[in-house]
Amino acid sequence: MASDKIIKSRFFFEDEVEEKLAEVPTEEPDSWQADEKLAKVGKPYSRIDGYDKVSGTARYAFDMHLPNMAQAKTLRCPLAHARIKGIDTRKAEKLSGVLAVLTHRNTPEIKWYGTSFLFDTHLRYEGDEVACVIAETESIAEQAIKLINVDYEELDHVVDAKEAMQDSAPKLYDSGNIRNGEPGTYSRGEVEKGFAQADTVIEDTYRTQIAIHNPTEVHCSVVNWDGDRLTVWDSTQGIFRVRDGVANSLNIPLNSVRVIKKYMGGGFGSKLEAGKYTVMAALAAKQIGRPVRITLDRKEMNLAVGNRPDSVQTLKGGVKKDGTLTALFHHSYGAIGAHPSNAQCSWPLKSMYKCDNVKVEEYSVYINAGRARPFRAPGHVQGFFALESLLDDLAEKINMDPLEFRLKNYADKDQVYNIPYTSKVLREAYQKGADAIGWQNRSEKPGSGRGPVKRGIGMSSQIWWGGGGPPAYATLKLNRDGTLRVIAGTQDIGTGTYTFMAQVAAEALELPMEKVEVILGDTAVAPYCGASGGSTTAPSVSPAVRNAAENMKAKLISGAAAHLEVPESQLTYQKGMVNHKTNTDKSIAIDQLVREMGEQVMVSIGKRGANPEGYMINTFGAQFADVQVDTETGKIRVNKIVAAHDIGRVLNVKTLENQMHGGVIQGLSFALMEERVIDRYTGKVVTFNMHDYKMPTIMDMPDIEMFIVSGGDPKISSTGVKGVGEPAMIPTPAAIANAVYNAIGVRIKQLPMTPDKVLNALYR
Repeated sequence: MASDKIIKSRFFFEDEVEEKLAEVPTEEPDSWQADEKLAKVGKPYSRIDGYDKVSGTARYAFDMHLPNMAQAKTLRCPLAHARIKGIDTRKAEKLSGVLAVLTHRNTPEIKWYGTSFLFDTHLRYEGDEVACVIAETESIAEQAIKLINVDYEELDHVVDAKEAMQDSAPKLYDSGNIRNGEPGTYSRGEVEKGFAQADTVIEDTYRTQIAIHNPTEVHCSVVNWDGDRLTVWDSTQGIFRVRDGVANSLNIPLNSVRVIKKYMGGGFGSKLEAGKYTVMAALAAKQIGRPVRITLDRKEMNLAVGNRPDSVQTLKGGVKKDGTLTALFHHSYGAIGAHPSNAQCSWPLKSMYKCDNVKVEEYSVYINAGRARPFRAPGHVQGFFALESLLDDLAEKINMDPLEFRLKNYADKDQVYNIPYTSKVLREAYQKGADAIGWQNRSEKPGSGRGPVKRGIGMSSQIWWGGGGPPAYATLKLNRDGTLRVIAGTQDIGTGTYTFMAQVAAEALELPMEKVEVILGDTAVAPYCGASGGSTTAPSVSPAVRNAAENMKAKLISGAAAHLEVPESQLTYQKGMVNHKTNTDKSIAIDQLVREMGEQVMVSIGKRGANPEGYMINTFGAQFADVQVDTETGKIRVNKIVAAHDIGRVLNVKTLENQMHGGVIQGLSFALMEERVIDRYTGKVVTFNMHDYKMPTIMDMPDIEMFIVSGGDPKISSTGVKGVGEPAMIPTPAAIANAVYNAIGVRIKQLPMTPDKVLNALYR
């Protein structure tokens, strides 16, 4: 094999371009073709970690209990905006069982990601960290928190983005409440000229709410020092991000921090970084010389570890009578909370449909509330709700079927970078979804159904990146009994990563699945992989595993050639055997070969190759919704969702279906139920538990039907895989909203579409 090379790797992670130097192989195996029939990849294998989870033997960070372990809890600011004038911890420190109390006074130099202090005297939201108590038990820590006396200077607050943008609003920062002091902008063509060419122009405003991630497993860290070396067991989507964040905050070498995560109970983007709580626990453990466990309760989860920002989007679209889009304009603002993040949601409008004249202006606004964080397709869920609502209304104005209208404006290449896609089979997804939902039965006149309960059908398109890229590495270790261990520094966040990695390795080396073991989530033993977000895990890691397997295969053939004393060119590999092409006596099993070589284990390294230059990698899809709306109660019932997607190669159809169902359910929840509510007068969150923050139950579940119209995308990698985590959720709220409009003939322009909004729209 030729030597590897270093490239500048660029790919989309969540909603931003990730750029870094990466080592990639100069030679890669031929890509699996779209129609290639594989033995194990794509098949519905059950999760190899399934037994651990259903039996209760799986150990999450929350389950870690070390000998002599102390417990930590956080005192959080009860006010929306304040300064600490004084803090007295003496009573808390004297409480029996209290081991230490951390505040800004004894951690003055510790920063979090270099942008803010671990404990800041300027508190910008309810839930901001004031102190951390370490005690023998959680109960004692909670008692001690109540004994800390804090003298707060209450400051004026603002919890609405529109109000925060006014010159008279309380300022969170000296530079003002608009991040970077100006909007993000984009334009192509001449938008005013485009509107002048239109036969019909519509302008409207759409609103989406703030939503909380609320994963099943709360944020949690267990930390332990062994001399100068720190081990962190963390519920995280990015073990190397946690390692780097903790090391940077504590100003210690990276090799002094080990992060372990075997299982986690969901994250959805909220666990992509090291939490302040992890750094606090590490400081505390160092101070008391004992392991420390810190967990957040459900109220803290709703206050302080992230949310999907809201949006107020004013969209304007122009169209000719024949259905050609002539211009699109997007103006939006959204609340990003008290610390840097972004509320951008314009990518769907910029990229989904063919339109030569586009203009965008969007503001990310600081308010006195918890910080926004990436949340399963950040920006796209909000953006598609507005865009697809506008598209349906434009289609109606020119008397064109909504699906036909989308096909009329089908984009054959990327609209932002003006380059071709590696692949796009969205037309097939449209057809599959329309047939399955019964699009031909859709009411042509919205709201025309008889009786108080009206039925409607709607749809939405979706685009996401999900192509992944380097750097991503995998190590394979072949034991002398023929079993294989696959090791990588990625994470299984509940989506089946353990299983698909075993399938890829077993496919390439033609081994039984039961002979493959997968080790993930440990920075000390695994080669680097990126964080698990942005639908990038499978497309980044699976090619590295295949590359490692092909390298292992080459080593085995080389070893067999030496042992059998024949040229490598005369040997082939098949089903765990190296065979001579013509002489059946010249063959050897791989386990025997490893023993003959005197090896306890044979090792190979694999790397993810570079993405192709001059192409855009995107997933595409369409979802169709069948709903019924009770016009007397305002209650919306989703009967069926059809999800038809172009996502490259399917690695495991069973875990894919899990992903699709989860995304659809989360999208339904965002469309109809979820919303963080803040009292504008006090700045306090009032939906801070699972009783008041509404989420769906099994009784709310629709029938969900899934179609994958793609085979594989051989241009992007040797496995041809794109990610599916985000695409599964993106179009659901918009499809439901368009179905509701088709049912009742009145447009609901604000999420969540709760019964009161339906009734107000019908009878105002």
